[in-house]
Amino acid sequence: MGMAKLAESAFLNCEAQPQPFLDGQAESPIDLVHLSRQTFGDHDLERELLALFDAQAAQFAERLRAPAALCDGEWRIALAHTIKGSARAVGAFEVGNAAEAYEKALRGGESSVVEKRDQLDDAIRKACSAIAHLLGRAVQNGPTGKYFK
Repeated sequence: MGMAKLAESAFLNCEAQPQPFLDGQAESPIDLVHLSRQTFGDHDLERELLALFDAQAAQFAERLRAPAALCDGEWRIALAHTIKGSARAVGAFEVGNAAEAYEKALRGGESSVVEKRDQLDDAIRKACSAIAHLLGRAVQNGPTGKYFK
């Protein structure tokens, strides 16, 4: 993409704001403006990143729902930290903030750990639902990871 074309691109519009996702929602669980900026407007890359995040988030949520044991605090902290970064990279800021709160609660031995975990699980569920809607009827085309409607 030439520089003139890049300069005219809509994703560089810094005044763009997240839009409502579905009727009745204040805004999308995924900040599509942020995602577009992260991918320089490459819609194929956006779909690929969303699909990867969706798979990762679902796996993490399943692991976090597992019954807690005395010696599993460190791997839960690592999971929370990882999902926090991944979520923020794709614009799932509610997930990122919930993961940060859960991570802090784990590190501090707070009594609100279960509540924070449940909030993270709920945020992940909302983000995954939004991603499923965004990807529509996309199907994966082999090992390349390309998605088509």
